[in-house]
Amino acid sequence: MAFQKDCDGQRPPSLSSGQPRIVENRSSSRKTQSQQSHDFPFVNIMYDRRVVRGNTRRVNMKQLLSQPDVPKIQRQQEIRRKAVPRKRSSDQTRVLRTPKSLQGRKHVDVQTEYYLEELNDVIDTNNIDCQTDAFLDRPSTPLFTPPKFGENVGTQIEEGELFDFDREVQPSLEVLVVKTMEQALLEVMEEEELACLRAQQRAFHEVRNAELAEVHRLEQQERRRNEEKESRYAQQRETLQKEKEVVEKISAVAYTQQYMADLVPEVFTSLKSHGYLSGDAVKKDIETNFVPWLMAEVNSNMEMSRAARELLDMVIYTATQN
Repeated sequence: MAFQKDCDGQRPPSLSSGQPRIVENRSSSRKTQSQQSHDFPFVNIMYDRRVVRGNTRRVNMKQLLSQPDVPKIQRQQEIRRKAVPRKRSSDQTRVLRTPKSLQGRKHVDVQTEYYLEELNDVIDTNNIDCQTDAFLDRPSTPLFTPPKFGENVGTQIEEGELFDFDREVQPSLEVLVVKTMEQALLEVMEEEELACLRAQQRAFHEVRNAELAEVHRLEQQERRRNEEKESRYAQQRETLQKEKEVVEKISAVAYTQQYMADLVPEVFTSLKSHGYLSGDAVKKDIETNFVPWLMAEVNSNMEMSRAARELLDMVIYTATQN
């Protein structure tokens, strides 16, 4: 039996699905479906405007997408047409709704017309009881027993014909003992091998540490040797530079002495010939010693007299102010 989907998009339950189920919240499911259809407008490929039907060589996708979606517009109009009476009925229900009665009271029908009418539509009712039988417990379902087929055949087995423990267990026991001994020997050999590896590793680490220390010592020794060599080279270069400077100075002094040996007598001779060294000694002494001393004394006296005049002027000014 084939089933189709209902308007809410849910598949109806099959006949063998157990207890019947109540379909609730249809409005919410319709709302969800409308929201989904709004979010994903092309759910069915038959109504998708992007799917081109017919000849696809001369079809412009922009024009095709710009055309109005007729099925979608029809669905929206149908939804609006159904929403108008539903809204009207909800408004009427909201207007005609009566609030709940207070505790201990109840509502009664009251005529609100201008003219009272007699109510004759009272239906006569009678109460009738009916006794039903008690429910009987359902018997338990018997276990499924498959039907028998074939023939029954029996065989007599005497004691000791199938299994002798002492004889059958010996090979298994030998295998277990041999495997256990082999496993134990392998574990002992592995432990010895690991111990040898650890000893070799310790010896290797000791030798490597000693070699690293020796290499570090040699590197330090080589570094100190290089530093001392560089310092010796610097001292030697400095010594050679100083010796070169001393030699140049000695050469310059010797050249200067050799050049000035004949220059000094010629200068004195020229000065004497021009009359610079032939003057009176007293006159020279007065010009060089007495005149500067005299000018210094005159200047000091002038300064003292000027200071005295300024002091006298200040005293007179102070007296006049007082």
